[in-house]
Amino acid sequence: MIPKVIVIVGPTAVGKTKIAIELAKYYQIDIISGDSVAIYKDLNIGSAKPTIEEQKEVQHHLIDIKEANESYSVADFQKDARKIINQNPLNLICGGTGLYIQAALFQYEFEQEQRSTTFEKKYENFSNEALYEQLKMQDPNLDSTKLHMNNRKRVLRALEVIETTGKSIHSYQKKNQALYDSFIVYLTLDRKILYERIDQRVDQMLEDGLLDEVTQLYQRGICPTGIGYKEFIPYFKKEIDLKTAIEQIKKNTHHLAKRQETWFKNQMSSHFYEVNLENMTETIEIIKKDINEWLK
Repeated sequence: MIPKVIVIVGPTAVGKTKIAIELAKYYQIDIISGDSVAIYKDLNIGSAKPTIEEQKEVQHHLIDIKEANESYSVADFQKDARKIINQNPLNLICGGTGLYIQAALFQYEFEQEQRSTTFEKKYENFSNEALYEQLKMQDPNLDSTKLHMNNRKRVLRALEVIETTGKSIHSYQKKNQALYDSFIVYLTLDRKILYERIDQRVDQMLEDGLLDEVTQLYQRGICPTGIGYKEFIPYFKKEIDLKTAIEQIKKNTHHLAKRQETWFKNQMSSHFYEVNLENMTETIEIIKKDINEWLK
């Protein structure tokens, strides 16, 4: 039987964690984190990962599995998430990193390891045009609309793939075929209210010690690229003041919320629910009703 996956997604400050925990309790299942920053240890406040108390309520997976200076890719998440999903008839993913979630749920293949310096040297005297012509000779099915002649790095990569595997690089791109039966819940709020909640959350993070968290990471030579961390780098370099850094975090988080909504509208078949902040239980009951219908 193909595993089923409930997915709870949406922007930060919308209430994903609370709703996911209640659903996990109701269906007696664990939660798989679908957040690209929660993977890392010591990135606690800025990542808005579930608190220790929340993690005690329901078993969470793929949180704090890497040191802050270790690398972790979409392909790594795909492998780790699918390993958990394949062990259970019903699963729940909660997070906001669309690409991670899409890679786990859909047929999404990744290219092989990066090209070698030896291969690069082989074509170092080729002009961009000559290199592209070489690729077209070896890959007659090449889609020129997806690969421009002057993108030398990408052309070299495509050439290496065809020479080493016999496959066009386009055979490694994402596919739309679903591997699991999933029900994707996208949580929304009125944009003005959402932005206010985001700003309040950022202020609360600072009260909880966000600046100390980022400072300690920076002193260790660790500069996370996630929102809530990267904005402090110019501050540490004395290029901007603290107020400006905080304003930038809020602004970037607003923009991220807009991108997340667009992503899940266009890339995945999502069910949109506006969260009732006055009565969160009502929202949860509506979602449960729809999920129960889907489970039938």
